[in-house]
Amino acid sequence: EYPNIRSLREDHDFRQCDLASVLTYPRTPTLSMKTRIELTAERLVKLADFYNVSIDYLLGRTDNPEVNRN
Repeated sequence: EYPNIRSLREDHDFRQCDLASVLTYPRTPTLSMKTRIELTAERLVKLADFYNVSIDYLLGRTDNPEVNRN
């Protein structure tokens, strides 16, 4: 649903379960490609900090990862 998040994960050679551990999401079968992790505000902030990009970039609101990044 959010291609920039997937692209960042793949560019860094992370598996879905690796990213789940960053988000402190329990490693369970629900992390299959058929199930989506709910992107709460807290998880978006963690992802943006982890990848050093803006939340707007993660959500596809901009193609520039630097826009609105604090």
